[in-house]
Amino acid sequence: MADTAKPKGGAARSSGARRRTRKDTSPSLSNESPDTLLDYYRRMLFIRRFEERTAQAYTQARVGGYCHLNLGEEATVVGLMTALKETDYLFTNYRDHGYAIEKGMDPKRVMAELYGRSDGVSKGWGGSMHMYDTESRMLGGYGIVGGQLPLATGAALAVSYKGGDEVVMCQMGDGTTNIGAWHESLNIAKLWNLPIVFVVINNFTGMGTTVEMSSAEPELYKRGAAFRIEGERVDGRDVLAVRDTAARLVERAREEQTPFLLEAWSHRQKGHSVVDPAKYRTDEQRDTARADENDPIRLFDDRLAKAGVLTDEIRDEIAAAVKAEVAEAADFAENSPKPDVSTLFDYTYATPVPNESRRMPADPVFAE
Repeated sequence: MADTAKPKGGAARSSGARRRTRKDTSPSLSNESPDTLLDYYRRMLFIRRFEERTAQAYTQARVGGYCHLNLGEEATVVGLMTALKETDYLFTNYRDHGYAIEKGMDPKRVMAELYGRSDGVSKGWGGSMHMYDTESRMLGGYGIVGGQLPLATGAALAVSYKGGDEVVMCQMGDGTTNIGAWHESLNIAKLWNLPIVFVVINNFTGMGTTVEMSSAEPELYKRGAAFRIEGERVDGRDVLAVRDTAARLVERAREEQTPFLLEAWSHRQKGHSVVDPAKYRTDEQRDTARADENDPIRLFDDRLAKAGVLTDEIRDEIAAAVKAEVAEAADFAENSPKPDVSTLFDYTYATPVPNESRRMPADPVFAE
């Protein structure tokens, strides 16, 4: 077990707002090209602005259903996705917009999916929680907590069975570590030595309950020990640390054909979903989550600026380009056609089913 970003202090406070400070474990900027660093910065900023625009669209009733944002998680998303090859597979939970974009989906089609339009990545059928694209090998966001774990483990079994060199990454929230599918999936993954990396995004509150109040072992990276799965923790606010740690575990999973567990911690800036006011948080917890010292984009911005990589001019150029690209995605979604009512029952089953009911809501129960 390794903790590359261990928080200072002893036991967590009962409020769950544990003080976490960064150890100086981040890779040196001197080993990175300026273009790479600026690319990471742009991608992180794009996710931030995309999610902010999504929240705006939700309040305008352009996005319906449940909607969960990656605000505060941008460094983790970019770092994790940079660690994967294009041929590797990804399964996520319902907080999946940033992952979908970073795994290679067109942001315009992701936004169209949020709008429930025909040009969306799932033809408007999935919405916020169900981004899916076989070409980019992101095989779904999943609305059921932990629903992705058995499927991701099965995908890793398929890779192993066929003798492929792909790796499966399975992302989840901290609350998922307390359900049955977690134990079953990790157990079978190690028992059969499958090439999968389980990634727990720990934002300390699950939906609204602190990790310390819901998990007997709150050090989540240790929770694979019962299955002899090696685990590590990384500072999820640090894109370079996430990238390097995830890349190392992914390549070990590929070469050694065995599972690993990674815990990346960061602060969720707002409530669990767009409509969650997060009243379960104390003022201190709210301020901590939104503080500059816990904002991954602010931290990276400051670091790049001090290194002379990010100037005011470059910052403004990136901001303007990102703003325009997000606006383009929103315009594309707005102008994408709505699914025709006649397609309401499409994809109910994978193959035709005899006597399948195609009765519309206003139709009589029995034909006259």
